[in-house]
Amino acid sequence: MKTKILILAAMSFTMVGLAQKSELKAADKALKGGDSQAAKSALESIAGSISGADEKYQAQYQFLTGKTYADLAKKGDATAFQKAIDAFKAVKEMPAGKKYVGETDQYMSSITADLVNSAVEDNGNKKFKEAAEKLYMSYTLSPRDTSYLYFAAGSAVNGQEYEQALKYYNELQDLGYDGGGLVYKATNIASGQVEEMDKTQRDLMVKSGTYKDPIDEKLPSKSAEIVKNTALIYTQLGQDEKAIEAYKAARANDPKDVNLILNEANLYYKMGDKDRFKELMAEAASVAPENADLQYNIGVINMEQGNIEDARTAYRKALEINPDYTNAQLNLSTTYVNEGNGLIDEMNSLGNSRSDIARYDELKAQKDELFGEGAKVLEDALKSSPDNQGLLEQLKNIYGAMGDNENFMRIKKLLGE
Repeated sequence: MKTKILILAAMSFTMVGLAQKSELKAADKALKGGDSQAAKSALESIAGSISGADEKYQAQYQFLTGKTYADLAKKGDATAFQKAIDAFKAVKEMPAGKKYVGETDQYMSSITADLVNSAVEDNGNKKFKEAAEKLYMSYTLSPRDTSYLYFAAGSAVNGQEYEQALKYYNELQDLGYDGGGLVYKATNIASGQVEEMDKTQRDLMVKSGTYKDPIDEKLPSKSAEIVKNTALIYTQLGQDEKAIEAYKAARANDPKDVNLILNEANLYYKMGDKDRFKELMAEAASVAPENADLQYNIGVINMEQGNIEDARTAYRKALEINPDYTNAQLNLSTTYVNEGNGLIDEMNSLGNSRSDIARYDELKAQKDELFGEGAKVLEDALKSSPDNQGLLEQLKNIYGAMGDNENFMRIKKLLGE
């Protein structure tokens, strides 16, 4: 009885082996005929039994699987890329796969190019998440091409996939990625186009006389940008302490980068540390003294903190740089109006005694003088922007509060009311 069982088992094994060989042959034939779907079906039919087959058949199976899914990916099935990659990697890990190594390397190189092209198309269609994933796959296929990882992070940021982008940026920093270097270019004499190539090829082309005007173009380092983006992502994710550490690292690398200073300042503002915000804004202003926006923002924070004179100084500096800065004009005017309004509570608290009446008149004169200063700022602004609705509306409200009916009606007419 035992002998019969062994014979039956052997026959079963032989039949399975024949089925595997038959389906592998069918898949190969289908691929040669351009029918990757038929090849996929043939391979799927033996997927469950191939692990028990001879290793040479396992290697062939993985190789054909890689080819099949590479073809499906090329035809538009984005989910096929990873399956093709996994299969080709399996081929390279098997001793019996040596037979296919040359072709496998060619296919993997082709998949890398297909992934990059598909990612470019996805980015153009605003499918940023998909683009990022494809670029990352390209990097895993060709780890020496670290620029794929850099562009994957950029696509993830564009798609607001911040966790994904953070993973890529941290990986870039772990690799010590710089992104700088030299690009070698020369002008094709026949076409007149400037082309990029490696240095050896460029120099040979220029020597041959088919190219001219060789250029060695220096690419700036991307290290500061990567650290800055990492900090911004931590901020976006609400991980403020990690963001602060990232800003420290970024600024150590580039202490005069105004955008870094501003981003760090905004983080402290968000965290409620307005004193540190103010310090950083002042530092940014010293680095970029001709930046009107910086002066305006310094004015805003001083205004919020009740530092009226400092706010006015900052708004005036902004207007020296950009005389038509409407928001600075409006806010400068508002500092006077707010200071005037601050006197009203005391005015309303006074009684009818002679001293109270005298104090009331004194405060009213101060309030009207402050309102007048606020109006003067806007009247000066209207000389260069006579139709600015924001300026006119605020000016109308000031004259109304002052009880200056003549100017109130004049401004209403300018507003078309």
